[in-house]
Amino acid sequence: MQEITKITPTDYDVIDVIKTRWSPRAFDDVPVSESEVKQLLEAGRWASSSYNQQPWRIIYGIKGDAVYDRILSCLIPFNQDWAKHAQVLMVTAYKKTNFDGDAYFHALHDLGLFMGNLVIQANHNGIAVHQMGGIDQEKAHQEFEFTSDFGVATAVAIGRYGGDPDQLSDDLKEQEVEKMRERKPVDAFAFNGNFQSK
Repeated sequence: MQEITKITPTDYDVIDVIKTRWSPRAFDDVPVSESEVKQLLEAGRWASSSYNQQPWRIIYGIKGDAVYDRILSCLIPFNQDWAKHAQVLMVTAYKKTNFDGDAYFHALHDLGLFMGNLVIQANHNGIAVHQMGGIDQEKAHQEFEFTSDFGVATAVAIGRYGGDPDQLSDDLKEQEVEKMRERKPVDAFAFNGNFQSK
């Protein structure tokens, strides 16, 4: 199986590890080791966070272990269909309260910074990451015995690039093999002045 190469038409030059990152739904069947997972978590560990509170909490399972199956059971059926081919599954969560016991307004932002580090490290290592909103948060919260001051945010599928798109449904296969990536231009979301609705 030849690895799919995406075209990233940047308006300004960025490093290759950003340009080549994308989120496949088909993964190669080569395992991802626990030490490789720990390296990704280490990259996330060094993300910045408000007052260094590090609100992120991660549950991970490696294909073949019981935790993997428990995470898979918390995904919505649409995501279960393709994520079952990933080598690693994760649940991401965040602390709702800060050191003072007040609402931690920046917790999701900080979790996003953690995942940004993890994703870039993964791509540097030739490992693909696909983040999902399609998880039953309440079920995952109960399944993994989170306390009430934590919220479940997302699920994550991790594996190696180069999976067979034929394992996907026709509509997902079409998305998988699409060469051209798209994003809004910078001036559609960043303003040197007042906000503009575009």
